[in-house]
Amino acid sequence: MWFRNLRFYCLTKPFDYYVEGLEEALSDQPFRPCNNYEKSTMGWVAPVQDDITEAADPPYTQVIEGYIMLCAKKQERLLPASVVREAANDKIVEIEERQGRKIYRKEKRQIQEDTASMLLPQAFTRSQLTYGYLSKKENLLIVNAATPAKAEEFINLLRDTLGTFPVGLPSSNRSPSDVMTRWLKDQKATNSFELTEDCELFNPLDGANIIRCKGQDLKSEEIATHIESGKKAKNLGVIWNNFLSCNVGDDLGIKRLRLEEIREESESSNEENARQKFDQDFALMALGISGFFDSLFVAFGGLGETKTMEKTD
Repeated sequence: MWFRNLRFYCLTKPFDYYVEGLEEALSDQPFRPCNNYEKSTMGWVAPVQDDITEAADPPYTQVIEGYIMLCAKKQERLLPASVVREAANDKIVEIEERQGRKIYRKEKRQIQEDTASMLLPQAFTRSQLTYGYLSKKENLLIVNAATPAKAEEFINLLRDTLGTFPVGLPSSNRSPSDVMTRWLKDQKATNSFELTEDCELFNPLDGANIIRCKGQDLKSEEIATHIESGKKAKNLGVIWNNFLSCNVGDDLGIKRLRLEEIREESESSNEENARQKFDQDFALMALGISGFFDSLFVAFGGLGETKTMEKTD
């Protein structure tokens, strides 16, 4: 359950708007495995895996004051294109030799599609869980996803489940790249942040010109030279309040989140069952992330105008 990556989205209506009827709606779209001819399926499962989840009506939300955790499960069939291509090519060669004719592009495409359909039931399946929670204090949805595409799958499932899910892409009043570049230039961060040893720099005039530094002294002359030459921060490793560490992206995405002190505190607890343990971990993590967001938003001049999200395929 511990989040390693954060993608956050602004709720465009008050928190309570999203709560009413949520549990019932999620229970109407539970996860089910792929049948033989489906490439993927996605639905909701109980966030806490314990004996209660074996009940006929497992809880699809885990709620602590001001926070609601959800969990989506996706299953997909693994059918590499190279496998389909090889099997289709063998079929094409067999037909050409048997019928003494040349097979052209349109028919080849049809054979490839038929081959994929034939092989799909034999493909292995892979399942993944994606957690996300609604936060009343920040009026945000926070998803444990490394990429926008994965987070948007979660959002699209919510939208399909609820019929509507009006959220927007966040923006800040100050450019995250400009702020983080200033931190590097000054060799000092603000708002309880400290620099670590990771960064990614880019040339604004040539987006392909990227320099990645890991385990490097960011106060070095080399980094200063890159900044003086006009490069800007795209991604920066930070420690916040001696509490958590992460990499902050110029798109406001958070990666490589570590909350080691919280996890150590959690591991030393004596909670009696999985549900109590989950609630404790969830509360500690959500409160910590809430404080982190407060400082981050202040550093970037506050949240700006929300950009309405359209459904993605």
